[in-house]
Amino acid sequence: MKHNNRRALAAGAFAVTAAFLLGACSTGDGGGNGAGNGDGEGLTEVKLQLQWLPQGQFAGYFAAADQGYFEDEGLDVEIIPSGGDIVPQDALANGDVDYAVAWVPKVLGSIEQGANLTNIAQIFQTSGTLQVSWADSGIDSVADFEGKKIGSWGFGNEWEIFAAMAEEGLDSSTVQIITQDFNMNAFLQGDIDAAQAMTYNEYAQLLESTDPDTGELYQPEDFNVISYQDTVGAMLQDALWADTERLESDEAYQETTVKFLKAVVKGWIYSGENPEASADITLAAGSGWGPSHELWMVNETNKLIWPAPNGIGVIDEMAWEQTVKGALSAVNESGASPITEEPPATAWSNDWITQALEELEAEGVDTTGAGYSPIDVTLLEGGN
Repeated sequence: MKHNNRRALAAGAFAVTAAFLLGACSTGDGGGNGAGNGDGEGLTEVKLQLQWLPQGQFAGYFAAADQGYFEDEGLDVEIIPSGGDIVPQDALANGDVDYAVAWVPKVLGSIEQGANLTNIAQIFQTSGTLQVSWADSGIDSVADFEGKKIGSWGFGNEWEIFAAMAEEGLDSSTVQIITQDFNMNAFLQGDIDAAQAMTYNEYAQLLESTDPDTGELYQPEDFNVISYQDTVGAMLQDALWADTERLESDEAYQETTVKFLKAVVKGWIYSGENPEASADITLAAGSGWGPSHELWMVNETNKLIWPAPNGIGVIDEMAWEQTVKGALSAVNESGASPITEEPPATAWSNDWITQALEELEAEGVDTTGAGYSPIDVTLLEGGN
């Protein structure tokens, strides 16, 4: 796919602001313009839309606020959770926010429908999606889905499943797709044979549940786990998106973008180096998970990011092309596909994250996490 690299010159009830977390306050008019001034401190107001509620999946953004990294860059960042009531890419395309976190295949679908958005930083470098079955189920690979009841969340979270199935010549005529809630209840109750799960969330829900036959918590050996990262269905997930037109024409937005990315990178570095403190930060920000679950979530999220040999946030072109290929091949149980044609070259750019990383490296910051090592997390019953 030919790509054109250029160095061209939204609010919710659960909104959490950097100013709030830091005990300060900015009174500018905001409005999602990314270039407005705050109070006498002269901070630029920025709105960041998350794709879900506060939790360890977004630890780096909350750490950037808590540790003052946004403020250090002259930014007053409002972090806006969703909880499913806000579609991040829609909020960004509508001008309600300045930046948004969203999975790549979801946004590619919005771009094909007319949204003018650009991936400016690929935070998650690998897929965290799993399909989990019982150890004695005989479901060891995607090919074994045939004739089985396979759980899927839908809402744009299903495309890896269907891309992997397409590679095996499977579709909804040979595989029974069951709509699954965002938990493991249907699986534990025997209503589905294999459940969709994220490494950092639903899989932990299994390991913090009690096996009624033993009275002890379930163990990894009780399950078969298929990682979509190990299949051709692997797709890029959490990325930071910006308004393409503003990137091309608004100098203030360009400058804000680099500053914003610098602070975000430092936030994720902090999370990788301080998972326990980061879990405390996201709990304080409003996460509803128990402390052991939250720490597991932060730790597993970091594994999707670090180490980053090319620098955190840099978009790997091969992974991008695999995501596009998978999105083109995937057809869900309703006969829909995320995209029907190649996305435009403006759908991604490494220009802004490269500039941010270069400035951080000049300041002596390690943006690759070469020494990163995950911690061991012991899950307690119910995630407590």
